[in-house]
Amino acid sequence: MESTDRRIRSIVIVGGGTAGWMTAAALAQALQGSCRIELVESEQIGTIGVGEATIPPIKLFNQTLGIDENAFLAATQGTFKLGIEFVGWGRAGHRYFHPFGQIGAEFDKVPLHHYWLRERSRGDTSALEDHSLAWVAARDGKFTLPSTDRRQVLSTLDYAYQFDAGLYAAFLRRYAEARGVRRTEGRIVCTDLRPDDGFIERVRLDGGAAIEGDLFIDCSGFRGLLIEEALHTGYEDWRHWLPCDRAVAVACEHDDTFAPYTRSTAHEAGWQWRIPLQHRVGNGHVYCSAFTDEDTATRVLLENLTGKPRGTPRPLRFTTGRRRRFWHRNCVAIGLSAGFLEPLESTSIHLIQTAITRLLALFPDRDFDAVTTAEFNRLTGAEYERIRDFLILHYHANTRDEPMWRHVATMEIPEPLAYKLAHFRGHGRLVAESLELFQNPNWLAVMVGQEVWPERHDPLADLRTGVDAASRLASLRQVIAEVAAAMPTQREYIDRHCRAQVAEATMEP
Repeated sequence: MESTDRRIRSIVIVGGGTAGWMTAAALAQALQGSCRIELVESEQIGTIGVGEATIPPIKLFNQTLGIDENAFLAATQGTFKLGIEFVGWGRAGHRYFHPFGQIGAEFDKVPLHHYWLRERSRGDTSALEDHSLAWVAARDGKFTLPSTDRRQVLSTLDYAYQFDAGLYAAFLRRYAEARGVRRTEGRIVCTDLRPDDGFIERVRLDGGAAIEGDLFIDCSGFRGLLIEEALHTGYEDWRHWLPCDRAVAVACEHDDTFAPYTRSTAHEAGWQWRIPLQHRVGNGHVYCSAFTDEDTATRVLLENLTGKPRGTPRPLRFTTGRRRRFWHRNCVAIGLSAGFLEPLESTSIHLIQTAITRLLALFPDRDFDAVTTAEFNRLTGAEYERIRDFLILHYHANTRDEPMWRHVATMEIPEPLAYKLAHFRGHGRLVAESLELFQNPNWLAVMVGQEVWPERHDPLADLRTGVDAASRLASLRQVIAEVAAAMPTQREYIDRHCRAQVAEATMEP
């Protein structure tokens, strides 16, 4: 008689790197030894290792694992990140900042930005980002932890991290193995499917070993060893909206300033990232092969480094898009095996994190109920699509005069993005949905940063005659400047709390 115990008994994670070891660590912490967790990876297969910049929710992932922030930053050569500076995106020579946390502090029923738009139409020359503590602190190289007192301007600050992805994976490997995760070295050469239902039964390694499991998690990167090569789920290609399909990446020496933000600089046929860590600066040039070539892209990258390169630029190829199904049968794709969205807003590691969180919230038994997998796929697909639209906005709202930029400025865009743009252009209103990763403050920063100007502000602002908005905005700017001036520099904060003891010479870009 078949057992009625349908609990998952064994989990096999295929692939290490950031995705594999984040998954292993989170499952080990959540399942507490109740089932076997085995991770298979090969030292012969390298990891992409470019996902060094993150967004604020990464703090929750580490906190859930009980990881000490200072110890984690020291182990990963990490720095703090207050947002992203965009250079030359809306037009050549222009720059703006996408800050973490609030823009300003609301002082009335009408959102602050409507009063700012009104005062701007009357001649006020202040920038929207001048009302953001994250920007003023980042501009001056300052950092301190936010206040938990909502009455303080310091509570409007939020932050994420910039770290060495290879060191983070190693850090989480130690965490996971200490909690019972088994690592197996080897390259997978074959995947066996059950003949009756097509579920994955086992993977076979080049040394002859076979590893069976109930649940398989594909963290094998772009290749999609299980989700695509074995299960053939298909892929949605989004290059007609996000045409960049190549990158070259290299690390360089840093100047000891430890800038508390990531920089994204637009070039003729793509853009360049700059991510400062404690021991080096990560750099890469993302570009569209239809408008330039690898030699030119590499030259542009090297000409725009801020320090001596450490190593030879490494080429990468990718196809922006996502799997048609992220969870199919008894296989869940997490990380690059699930899809790829260029790291313009540092979402790569976040998509790993949310996939893990969603898997735990919808954790299966061995029956793998179709309703459960459908919900995972619905939520994950929606997340990818809304992030996609946010990235498209950066490209579409531009007035640059190069072929690639003219192409993306005139292309047809997804309907949800067109709807958001129509609301903002008409009345300065923001309509992000509650479950979207990027909420109204994020859309506001990029809309204004890309110079998408509303035709009018909220009519209610003109009816509330008792609100001295100009004085309130000026006072807010003054308080923000005073708070930022009192902060330590990021270098001082790191030296005091989380300086790495040994500068490890890892070379991931």
